[in-house]
Amino acid sequence: MATIARARPRAFQQWNRQLALAYTNQVRRASTTVEPFRLAIIGSGPAGFYTAYRFMKNNEHAKVDMYESLPVPYGLVRFGVAPDHAEVKNCREKFEEVAASPDFTFIGNVTVGASSDHPDSATVPLSSILRHYHAVVFSYGSSEDRKLGIPGEELKGVFSAREFVGWYNGLPEYADLNPDLSLGAHGDTLIIGNGNVAMDVARILLKSPEELAKTDIAAHALDALSKSKTHNIRIIGRRGPIQAAFTTKELRALYKLPGVEVRPYELEHPTAYDVLPPPIKRRTELLSKGSSLPPNPSNPYPSVTFDFCLSPLQFDHKPEQPSSTPQNWVTSATFGKTVLQNPNQHHPSTDYETNNHREYYNQKATARLPPQPETVTFNTRYVFKSIGYKSTPLPEFSPLGIPFNTSTGVIPNDGIGRVLTKLHRPHQLPSSSHPAHHQPHIELPHHFKGLYCSGWVKRGPQGVIAETMMDAFTTADAITEDLTKREKFLPEGEWGQDGKGWEAVKAEALKGNSNARVVSWEDWKAIDRAEIERGQKAGTGKEREKFVRREDMLAVLGDGGR
Repeated sequence: MATIARARPRAFQQWNRQLALAYTNQVRRASTTVEPFRLAIIGSGPAGFYTAYRFMKNNEHAKVDMYESLPVPYGLVRFGVAPDHAEVKNCREKFEEVAASPDFTFIGNVTVGASSDHPDSATVPLSSILRHYHAVVFSYGSSEDRKLGIPGEELKGVFSAREFVGWYNGLPEYADLNPDLSLGAHGDTLIIGNGNVAMDVARILLKSPEELAKTDIAAHALDALSKSKTHNIRIIGRRGPIQAAFTTKELRALYKLPGVEVRPYELEHPTAYDVLPPPIKRRTELLSKGSSLPPNPSNPYPSVTFDFCLSPLQFDHKPEQPSSTPQNWVTSATFGKTVLQNPNQHHPSTDYETNNHREYYNQKATARLPPQPETVTFNTRYVFKSIGYKSTPLPEFSPLGIPFNTSTGVIPNDGIGRVLTKLHRPHQLPSSSHPAHHQPHIELPHHFKGLYCSGWVKRGPQGVIAETMMDAFTTADAITEDLTKREKFLPEGEWGQDGKGWEAVKAEALKGNSNARVVSWEDWKAIDRAEIERGQKAGTGKEREKFVRREDMLAVLGDGGR
């Protein structure tokens, strides 16, 4: 972060200097003014919409423009929530309420900063947005997968959960993933990671095509899953059952799958079971019971097995395996047994058995591989890595001096939503012993005035939608607080805002681009109606049949969207 701050370009230095000179009367927008306060939100997922909802509710005369790179809104709600969890998507009703306001503008099919790979989409520079708004909220979520960094990760049959979830939910980016799911009979299907996304992947793989046909799952995914030979799934975590990330609700959803055996997990140290908090105790109790299915030795049930304290070491392809296995396809996965330890223990004991026993019920225990771990190898044809997502900086962040932590994948912020940069000031020491030009500098967290963030790019990819809502409310309240206190926002002048919003951005950034097609909220509603009509024609009770390619979405609009 210090490097970014010191390398701040001259243009940005001008911008920062203007912060001290501008805004004598600008922040009076907390009350009724002639010129409304204009807020840009980048990203139309739940974090963006909940930020807009809260801010507009508390600031009656504010204008909010929402930028989305795809022609369709809702982000994670549309492309991340499992298709059989329709009740989770009810938040769309609240988002519809936001979009119905005359003070809200949806700007779809417009990428901020990075050029789109589709000829009909538009691109606007972030610098243009900063020039024409009083404040900007980054709510664009996570677009990359975390890597394991082990041998064989590039083999066929090894998928990230993000791409698989995007594929079955109709995300255009993964419309051509086309996983061959017919090889599942040759081994266990492995899911690495045990959060709620891992549970979604397991459930979708084992759910009957008849049940999936009633959801909004993408048609290509339904077709592939109907041919799936997946029979036995292992959900594998680095830590123990007490530290698992999945919720009791998601575990129960697995138990409700007809004809699927969830094998019981036997606790290693049941004597301390009663010390657990009630929610963790209920989940652990359910995990230890397993499902109740009558014995069926002649025709074993599809199954789910939970494995804990295992860390992947490598994936292999062995050519001597059955000829039905394609070349360069994963055939086995080797794991090392991990050791639980207290995260506050700087010098962990090498008595691994004692460590595991002591930390087994510590919810914050971490896992590490010993120097020579005991290993276990599974025969497999599919590995799904569900080890987390990661946000990335917009291309113009660095040139504009906007900070980003590439290690954690978040924008540095104060925990409330204000973007923080580093302010370098000389440390005040007696001038006799330290001349001014020799005085050491210290770095102080400093609010980048007018910039805010919410959602996963603010706090990392964690939590359910209800937590995202509360996080977004916190960011919106921070903006309102800054308005009320007449804090400074983006500065006026050559490098700052004029408060004219989307119309000024459009005139400046899209001039002469006749191919660019900007999708309005009314355009999205036309796409929405077309998808619902397609679902009705399927005759299975399907809510909608999603368009999975950008050109098909835009084709609904004809030539009127240019």
